[in-house]
Amino acid sequence: MTDQQVPATTDLCDEHPEAQVCEPVFQSFGGRAAFSGPITTLKVFEDNTLVKQAVEGPGEGRVLVVDGGGSRRCGLVGGNLAVSAATNGWAGLVVYGCIRDADELAGQPIGVRALAAFPRKSERGLHSGQVGRPVVFAGVVFREGEWLCADSDGVVVLPAAPA
Repeated sequence: MTDQQVPATTDLCDEHPEAQVCEPVFQSFGGRAAFSGPITTLKVFEDNTLVKQAVEGPGEGRVLVVDGGGSRRCGLVGGNLAVSAATNGWAGLVVYGCIRDADELAGQPIGVRALAAFPRKSERGLHSGQVGRPVVFAGVVFREGEWLCADSDGVVVLPAAPA
């Protein structure tokens, strides 16, 4: 989905007062300023093994929402994973944690929101994680299959894609 096809989060909030809106804690990384799609969730902590597995599979226009526990001690998504995500059709990633390789992410046609950039990589095999379960951060409950829209004004979640 191109930036022009993504509804403005301000319009979504005006039209859908029930929309969940993330607290303004995210920075924008990635080459796409606006993105939207159905949500797929992961819960991990300082180990990006499940993130790698997810972005290496077909994205089908989905948004990967990664609850990284808010850790600022390592990057969960870097340049190689951003290339995989873009190549495999993911619309974007929202990471409650850090990314790394910020300049490489900026060169990829994918939207990325994260708390910050941090140069240290995650440690694979350090922790187990969970796939497909509701995750809660930034004042929002993210559920598989719900719909996320992100642009320069923020990140909005609706139960389904707007008509």
